[in-house]
Amino acid sequence: MATVLIIGASRGIGLATLDAALKAGFSVRALSRSASTIRLHNPKLEKMDGDAIDRDTIERALVGVDTVIQTLGVTPAPELILRGTHLFSAATRVLVRTMEASGVRRLICVTGLGAGDSRGRGGILYNTALCLFLGRVYADKDVQERIIRKSRLDWTIVRPTILTNGPHTGAYRVLVDPNDWTSGFISRADVADFLVKQIDDNSLFHRTPALTG
Repeated sequence: MATVLIIGASRGIGLATLDAALKAGFSVRALSRSASTIRLHNPKLEKMDGDAIDRDTIERALVGVDTVIQTLGVTPAPELILRGTHLFSAATRVLVRTMEASGVRRLICVTGLGAGDSRGRGGILYNTALCLFLGRVYADKDVQERIIRKSRLDWTIVRPTILTNGPHTGAYRVLVDPNDWTSGFISRADVADFLVKQIDDNSLFHRTPALTG
């Protein structure tokens, strides 16, 4: 089975994906600044502390890897609303360049509904809230998506709607057609389920599915 690198694996979607990938039998390398604090233990799990923006770290993390799942996130805070972030674009620029140089081709990246060409597709309330509170953050996700789209990688960009801490249900919808994109709620566990299924599935190469419950 494939060896999977999960970037941003210590919390949120990343941690849920780590758990799901191990349960599916994959070998997983978990990269995060605080990977050593992850409480999961498994012979197929390697924890790697490191910065996703550091090229040397990414080069080491990619050794022996077949698939990369990037699940970066930021902690909500007032300064994000005012100043935004460059984490997503900076880390993705390093990752894409290093993957292309190393020959690792499969990239599954989580952004969100409202990024890229899905902007304005979530309905009035969703779009307004996104603009007011996360507009600057999503501006960087726009750049992140452009970097991936211009790459030579076998990429899939995954855009979940509003995230919850609910259980895995398997009852989520995968919206590939832009005409179907709409807001909703989906658990991090269901997003993780979808991400793990993409490891061995090439049907959504160069596609940007939205996920909702």
